[in-house]
Amino acid sequence: MEKVFQYIDDHADTYIDWLIEACNQPSVSAQNRGMLEMKELVKRFLKNINVEVEELTTDGYPIIYGELGKSHGKTLTFYNHYDVQPEDPIDQWQSDPFKASIREGKIFARGVADNKGNLIARICAVHAYQQVYGTLPINLKFIFEGEEEVGSPHLEFFANEHPDKLQTDGIIWEGGSREVESKRPHVGLGVKGICYVELVCKGANMDLHSSEAAIIENPAWRLIWALSTLKNEQEEILIEGFYDDIVPLSELDKKFIGSMIYDEGATKKLYGIDSFLKNVSGDILKERLTAEPTCTICGIESGYIGEGSKTVLPSIAKVKLDFRLVPNQSPEKIAKLLRNHLDKHGYSDIEINQGHGLHPFNTNPKDPFVQTVLESIQEVYEEPPVILRNLAGSSPMYKMLKNTDIPAVQIGVANLQSNYHAPNENIFVEDYIQGIKTTAAVIKNFK
Repeated sequence: MEKVFQYIDDHADTYIDWLIEACNQPSVSAQNRGMLEMKELVKRFLKNINVEVEELTTDGYPIIYGELGKSHGKTLTFYNHYDVQPEDPIDQWQSDPFKASIREGKIFARGVADNKGNLIARICAVHAYQQVYGTLPINLKFIFEGEEEVGSPHLEFFANEHPDKLQTDGIIWEGGSREVESKRPHVGLGVKGICYVELVCKGANMDLHSSEAAIIENPAWRLIWALSTLKNEQEEILIEGFYDDIVPLSELDKKFIGSMIYDEGATKKLYGIDSFLKNVSGDILKERLTAEPTCTICGIESGYIGEGSKTVLPSIAKVKLDFRLVPNQSPEKIAKLLRNHLDKHGYSDIEINQGHGLHPFNTNPKDPFVQTVLESIQEVYEEPPVILRNLAGSSPMYKMLKNTDIPAVQIGVANLQSNYHAPNENIFVEDYIQGIKTTAAVIKNFK
């Protein structure tokens, strides 16, 4: 791989320019902003490496599908997404989120870590391999969707309607990260699921003067009382049946968790906190992060929260919750258990609007494709990888792969301080170049 690696180093500026071009194009799926332009840009990048590109129409944003080669033995697929999160709060950015800038060895832009850095890195790896050797030793497929940040509502449609396009021997899925201090790259073999809901509590048919609070129920208080029944101060989720389906950790799972290096001091400093929940540390902390479910209040809305004072009795209160789920839990069942819980505790009037849900997904760590990826990482990085049986976050792996035995592995160009979904999203230039090389090595080794 020396020639390919050297080509990547010699043309690093070009590959950085490609990424900057992708990041400078807004593509906020939640707001339908720039999606058409980004879709066309992705197609152009793929055509530049001679990919046969097909645009698959959905009721939302199209899936860009491509193939390169059909005569080789093995087929490798890249799954990525071309949409990004909204950039709010804009005032906390140090530079324009849609004008990528390079500072102190980092590229800053919305979507540079999630997921445009990985998407473009795959294309760059193929390009470099082609320039050095002309042809590839395997077949490639590209599945680039535009709705990951809104729950991938059409990825299951893709799997059901296009089984021939889904057929492959292994998938490099979206992306992964790297330690900032130790520089150890992460290899992800699975993700948590998610159940996202909005609870709505209604009172009077209009906001009232707060003096009416003596005789009219306040929906904000009622919602708070309902929320207090969901979880106690020991961080135990109190919904009956919530933990029933969870699969206990295997010895191999515990081994992976023990191999993780989690810089607790640096994390606390970065987040401006003094301790973690329940003052946990060590393997217990890592286990909670990667292998335990959560119940999180993402935001509450009610009444007047503007400047100054307004004495008002709100007519409605809303809260958005997400539950991160671990293997064998399902978002559909958790939503039903939540409904039963609220009814049982006297809150049957509180509405539940279920948002997107994702099932957990795991790849067998003994699959040969996993070993191929690990061998490829060893060719690029001096540092040993951290193998994550389960990532703390979620991804739509299950939607596309639930009826298959296709192995999916996450490797990527981000870092643990990339500020996913937050202001000043970033990746290191070095990690981007290393990510390109790793993808090229996987192409060579997957035979």
